[in-house]
Amino acid sequence: MKMIIFASGSGSNAENLIQYFNGSDTEVSAIFCNVESAGVLDRAERLGVPYKLFNREEWKSGNRIDSIIESYNPDLIVLAGFLWLFPERLLAKFPHVINIHPALLPKFGGKGMFGMHVHEAVVAAHETETGITVHWVTAKYDDGAPIFQARCAVTAQDDAHAVANKIHELEMMHFPRVVEEVLKDIAQKA
Repeated sequence: MKMIIFASGSGSNAENLIQYFNGSDTEVSAIFCNVESAGVLDRAERLGVPYKLFNREEWKSGNRIDSIIESYNPDLIVLAGFLWLFPERLLAKFPHVINIHPALLPKFGGKGMFGMHVHEAVVAAHETETGITVHWVTAKYDDGAPIFQARCAVTAQDDAHAVANKIHELEMMHFPRVVEEVLKDIAQKA
């Protein structure tokens, strides 16, 4: 099985996936990134995974980027901290696209709800729990059917950074295993 990962940030989830599948029959073929200074590019280079940079015009038009994605022929596309809306034209070509979101969707999802924005909103709403959601990607932000959720407590003493640390632990623990299960399901249905 082959997957590609889209990321816009530091790349901790991407690195976790690469390491998890290293030596298995699943290959992380490439990292796709829309931010030239993103930490995920350093991680990809260090781990020997090719990466592809693209800009907003290429993303919107499909010029160049679509054919590069097609050349990898991925069984699964994983969004791991990728902040742009996935276009319908790509979802039509690649129906197996999943995302990880740092909250219990449908709460704290949608445009602009990523990273610390989510954790700050959780704390401001005095939530007693939060978590992660792995979900199918649609042409709307955080709108696809959930695949998996994991929960953690939020205490009155927790600030957004404490919540972020708890979410990071959940991501590191669960995301690779959930991706593996999705890949097994895709393989069985092929």
